[in-house]
Amino acid sequence: MNRLTPWLAGAMLVITFSSGLAGQATEARPLSLEEALRLARPASEAVGLARVAVDRARGQHQVARSGLLPQLTGSLSYTRQLRSQFENVFGSTEPDTASVPAPSSCDAFAADPTRPIGDRLEALERSVACVTTVNPFGSFSNLPFGQRNTYTLGLAASQMIFDGGRTLGQIRAANAGRASAAIGVTAAEAQLIVDVVNAYYDAALGDRVVEIATTALAQSDTTLAQTRLRHELGTVAEFDLLRATVARDNQRPVVIQAQTRRDLAHLRLRQVLDLKGDEPLTLTTALTDTALSSTPSLAALASASPDTAAANRATVRQAAEAVRAQEGLDQASRAQRLPALTLSSQYTRIAYPSRAFPAWDEFLTDWNVALGVQVPIFTGGRLSGDRTQARAAVAEAKLRYQQATKAAALDGYNAVAQRDAALAAWAASDGTATQAARAYQIAELRFREGISTQTELLDARLALQQAETNRAQAARDLQVAKVRLALLADLPLGSGDAGNAPQTAAPASSQTQVAPRAATVPTGNQRLP
Repeated sequence: MNRLTPWLAGAMLVITFSSGLAGQATEARPLSLEEALRLARPASEAVGLARVAVDRARGQHQVARSGLLPQLTGSLSYTRQLRSQFENVFGSTEPDTASVPAPSSCDAFAADPTRPIGDRLEALERSVACVTTVNPFGSFSNLPFGQRNTYTLGLAASQMIFDGGRTLGQIRAANAGRASAAIGVTAAEAQLIVDVVNAYYDAALGDRVVEIATTALAQSDTTLAQTRLRHELGTVAEFDLLRATVARDNQRPVVIQAQTRRDLAHLRLRQVLDLKGDEPLTLTTALTDTALSSTPSLAALASASPDTAAANRATVRQAAEAVRAQEGLDQASRAQRLPALTLSSQYTRIAYPSRAFPAWDEFLTDWNVALGVQVPIFTGGRLSGDRTQARAAVAEAKLRYQQATKAAALDGYNAVAQRDAALAAWAASDGTATQAARAYQIAELRFREGISTQTELLDARLALQQAETNRAQAARDLQVAKVRLALLADLPLGSGDAGNAPQTAAPASSQTQVAPRAATVPTGNQRLP
């Protein structure tokens, strides 16, 4: 026995150490609502896409504005002539000083009027042959015909003087696009806050419902144990034992469903926060009426007066910018019918060296200035088609703006109604949960003393479970409704409704029902160009 004692102690130490590692591996991570909001901002793809849209709109504005500024382009080219059509005319394009007579030799062939007519004809033929042989420019290397090497340095400049307002219309449309993209970033950030609050309180609601269902299952086990003992003593009938057994067994699926919904809610929260791994979360912000006040990022929102004006909604403001953008494009389409006046200049240095690289003094200069006018005369109906499309786009944008304004007014009323309904449900659930808890205590005492039936205890337990579930649901809906109403001006239409919470596990009873929530009002089209 003494020999085995060290081995047993070592084995117990290893088991204890392994158990400690397993406990550390599954240790839950505490997470508050404030920390969740902080983690969500850099992990949001929607906010990232909105910021990318701002960059794209800024680039479009730069492109449109560049039409008002001078355009300067530099060029450098080298051409190697392999075969030339001028080889048969001039022979080799390379200069041959040995075969080319001096300019003075041509004068010797000039016709002398004192000579006979035959001599004069011969002198004329020789003069023509000299002219066709001698390069009057001194060397063929300075001419562009069939040169082996050609170097070109160019600098071209142009300035739009008048285009009928086309560039100004494009700039107007680009400015509207930038403003709309900036509104989109604000809307995405506001939507992110609502999504995080939704996901966090859904997970908190799931934890609370699992706790309520587990407590009800434990109470059912206690009632079954008491009923089984009384049945063995012969004080209750077998019917009561069967009833207690069925009530306990019916509570088990409720617990399983609550756990499944809780796990899904936690998974959704982890996705919103982009949390890797599978460590469990312990939510430290409780489902209470003062939860927002204890969260620094949301305290100012909760205390501020909500802005429910339809004209201030993000979607309506984006629709107004869409109207301005289409009007700018319509202006640009009208300008296509007007003449366009452009001033341009091109400066070129050209060299035809006989060797690989030319010297700077071998370059020749070519410089011109041009003033051009372009007038559309016949385009086959293209301009008329562009005008028709532009006018239709403006009309469509105005109709979408009116549609968004009406939907925003209705959505604002819906948000206020949801907040008021959530406040009423929260206030009503307070007294109901307290009364249900007290009723269950009395019913449990009466059943334990044998002065009440099991039916009375079962009804009291179901009523307590339903009241506590309604209380948790009302707390969740109230927090989400408050946040959504506070951020209403920056939110897209119909986003993050308080009534979109996942359905909680209801107790196995047909006599009690969950308190109704505010209905979500459809808001029509959500996206605008």
